[in-house]
This record gives sequence, structure tokens and C-alpha cells, in this order.
Amino acid sequence: MREVMRLGSERSSNIEDRRGLGMPVIGGGIGAIVITILVLLFQGTPGEVARTQPEQPEAGAPAAGQEPMVDFVSAVLADTETTWHDIFRAQVGRDYVEPKLVLFTDIVQSACGLAQSASGPFYCPRDEKVYIDLGFYRELKERFEAPGDFAQAYVIAHEVGHHVQNLLGISEQVQSAREQSGRRGSNVLSVKTELQADCFAGVWANHADKMRHILEAGDVEEGLNAASAIGDDRRQRETRGYVVPESFTHGSSAQRVHWFKRGLRGGRIGDCDTFNSPV
Repeated sequence: MREVMRLGSERSSNIEDRRGLGMPVIGGGIGAIVITILVLLFQGTPGEVARTQPEQPEAGAPAAGQEPMVDFVSAVLADTETTWHDIFRAQVGRDYVEPKLVLFTDIVQSACGLAQSASGPFYCPRDEKVYIDLGFYRELKERFEAPGDFAQAYVIAHEVGHHVQNLLGISEQVQSAREQSGRRGSNVLSVKTELQADCFAGVWANHADKMRHILEAGDVEEGLNAASAIGDDRRQRETRGYVVPESFTHGSSAQRVHWFKRGLRGGRIGDCDTFNSPV
């Protein structure tokens, strides 16, 4: 069996554990109704992994056996912190502000609205927090057929990529542009935003490997497989049986792989200008 990616002993202090806390569910004569509203500034990243038929959440203790995954997530987040601090000093000329990462079970309240785990991991720019239900990693392995530790790390790095966009002022510019665009124009902006976050995930991997040699043989393939598995075309083909490119919000499998590889290859923020490049 292949070794896991090499991560250091550092663990992030920016983990907020809300697992098992539950959220209010509206009840009625016909049973409980779960609110699954996700209000993100630009369709965030969660839609890429939405379940076809989300289960209703139940408040309770975190799933057994998750603690090793909590440790892994904390280690990956710590590595993104170290890496982006260095990148910001060298390429941006200012300090990097670390995001928080919220672990939750089933449903969570963020500054961007109420979200269900069915929406997948997401970043909320209003509170500068990444949100993830660790049960998603089981789905990544089983439903999307994208197993592996680096595939899991890529998910976090992608969401942190949205945080980088927020710090650079890109998020605000995109939101302003979307307010002046129709639905199709808004979708195009969403795709460019998501592909840039993929590219930023590649930039992180480039620098982390150069500084700490975190990658093992097969890791990059895991990341590329994860990026491909959650492309809009692949998801639409699986759920609809056909593809509608103009409805894409995250990019095709090929686009996601291309931009992740571009960031991984060059390691420069400037290489990730999806907004002024054909995607």
C-alpha cells in the first residue's frame, strides 16, 4: 500500500469543532422539514459535491473513528498556513491572514447562511471560514471514486484557495461583476472563480513540496482524480445523462485538472488569472 503524504508535526489552532451540536429543525404535522439554504457570495464551492438525495440531519455525537481524520485535516490546514504565509511574503508583499476551519455534522450556520452537509465543503467569505462535514470524505471515496489522502488534502486546499481570493480582493470584484451580469454571465464568473481556486490549490502543493517534500508517488494523480471527479460535465452526465455547458458553475473535469496542474507546475499566483484567460 502506498504511504500517506508526508505532513509535518504541526497542527493548526484554527479548528472550530461543531460536530454533533446539531441545528434546529422545523417540525410540523407532516414531519420535520430541513432547511438547506446555502447563500454564498458566488455559489461558493459546495455545489460541486451535492448529493442527489440528501439525508435529513440528526443531531448527535460525531461519527466513531473520525479522530484520525480530524488530526489529518488539522495537519493539512497547518501546512496551508505555513505555505501561504511564505507565498504572501514573497509574491504579495504582505502578511497572510489564516482562515478558520469549522468541522460540523449534517447542518451548520455560517455567516453566508444555513448549509447542509449535502452541499459539500465550502468557504464563506463573510466570516473567513472553511466548513466541512468529515462524512464528505467517505463520499469522495465511494461515490466519486476519488480515494486517497492527497485527494482529501486537495479539497481543503481548494477551499483555502477561495480564502486567498478573498484576501486578494478577488471575491469582492467577482461579486460586483455578478450583480451586473445575467444568469449565463454569472455562471461564467462562477466557473472562473472555482478554477482559480483549483489553481491556487496547485500553487500550495508546489511550494509545500519544495519546502517540505510532502508528496509521495501517486499523490498528484489522486489530486487530479479528485479534480476530475467533481467536474460539472461528469456530474451532469451521471445525474442527467447529458451535459449542458452553459449551466456549468465549477468547470469541466478537463478544466479543473488543467488549472490545478498549472498552479502545481508554476507555483505562482500570477499563473492563476482565470479571469483574463480562456478557460
